[in-house]
Amino acid sequence: MKNTIATIKEQKKNGEKITMLTAYDYSTAKLMDEAGINTILVGDSLGMVMLGYEDTISVTMEDMIHHTAAVARGAKNAFVVADMPFMSYQTSVYDAVVNAGRLMKEGRANAVKLEGGVEVCPQIKAIVDSSIPVIAHLGLTPQSVNAFGGFKVQGKDEAAAIKLINEAKAIEKAGACAVVLECVPEKLAAYITSILDIPTIGIGAGAGCDGQVLVYQDMLGMYSDFTPKFVKKFGDIGNMMKEAFASYIKETQDGSFPASEHTFKMETEINFEELADKLK
Repeated sequence: MKNTIATIKEQKKNGEKITMLTAYDYSTAKLMDEAGINTILVGDSLGMVMLGYEDTISVTMEDMIHHTAAVARGAKNAFVVADMPFMSYQTSVYDAVVNAGRLMKEGRANAVKLEGGVEVCPQIKAIVDSSIPVIAHLGLTPQSVNAFGGFKVQGKDEAAAIKLINEAKAIEKAGACAVVLECVPEKLAAYITSILDIPTIGIGAGAGCDGQVLVYQDMLGMYSDFTPKFVKKFGDIGNMMKEAFASYIKETQDGSFPASEHTFKMETEINFEELADKLK
């Protein structure tokens, strides 16, 4: 079944949890799609996990279009959401609509996602008015890492909680079809979920959200240097890959790969010494 904005909203209505994972390439998206994932997020997190940046700030529109198009080709049933990168929508409402349109036309996304609350409501409304679905993103918004002074949990005191609640109401009124809540205290995220008609997708926001999202490299245990508190490792793919790479290196070096079963045979036997004479 093809996942759409309508089916995702229906899941919230029916109390069915929404599943979302990040993907950045055709092969991974195809595997997720075949596994039955509801939504694939082409996150600007690709800057960190695919391109090796320290944060998401350096990710460009061209990066996002390139990776979104690859994911869209692999996702036949999943709903594909593309992140709007830093400074692709903050500069003006016009820029926001143009860049959202590029992600839909060139990237073949089904929706776009942007970070921020009240300050981006004009952009949300204008994009939605252009018939482009928008998913909002509140709490720890990685594009604001420099303003926050690091990756920190948001909404931990009463004033901050009230601000988040008001922003959630504002983005819903502006027309957002869903909202990602990142690194928000569990009780606050559950309360926001209860007062909104649109679905909430949590990452580090507890089980009270309407759905969950994780960066796939994190949930597959592909990195050993750092694991966020909110991540559960559903596999140990990182070590499996390193072991496979090491085995390949060893067998190539000792000559056991390729073996006879990995090679092709000629249809007729040729004496290559005689052939060499013919080539002179």
